[in-house]
Amino acid sequence: MPSFSHLLSTVLRSIASGLTSRRAPSERTSTRGSGTRPAPRSPGSTRTPPQPSNGARTVEIDSRTLGHQRLGYSPQRDARPDPGEVVWTWVPYEENDGRGKDRPVLVLARLSANSVLAVQLTSKAHPDDRGALELGAGPWDPSGRPSWVRLDRLFRVTDGGMRREGSALDAPTYARVAEALQQRYRF
Repeated sequence: MPSFSHLLSTVLRSIASGLTSRRAPSERTSTRGSGTRPAPRSPGSTRTPPQPSNGARTVEIDSRTLGHQRLGYSPQRDARPDPGEVVWTWVPYEENDGRGKDRPVLVLARLSANSVLAVQLTSKAHPDDRGALELGAGPWDPSGRPSWVRLDRLFRVTDGGMRREGSALDAPTYARVAEALQQRYRF
């Protein structure tokens, strides 16, 4: 029977064969409005986080533009987003109308010297949604709510667009997310 390390390495190599280090030409940014409308406030919130400048903006990318990219679980507490970490960044709403809000995202891989590939986390339950994978509760949510990772939206997050490190997933959970993404996108 293969060891866990061997299985994890196999899964990560499989996914790595499908991602690329080139920037996605179809990165989506807002084309409607001025992008200055504030994000809605969450209950109890006293301040709406500002939308980052274009250079630090988190953008959704099209999975079809991803080719080969090296994946590897390597979280480090160094104020820089690393694969396996949950970090907080401004994430655009699905409507892609210039609005968004601070959300936790799971870093999957480094795309360039200053950007990473990530997927959004949510505390909204998605028990029967094939576009979401349950992670459970983690230290990235100060309220201790269970979280799901949204498999249907991929993002490019710049180091400058990261607001703070939240925590790191354990290696088996990272491998489970990587496997689910590989099955979904056939990387």
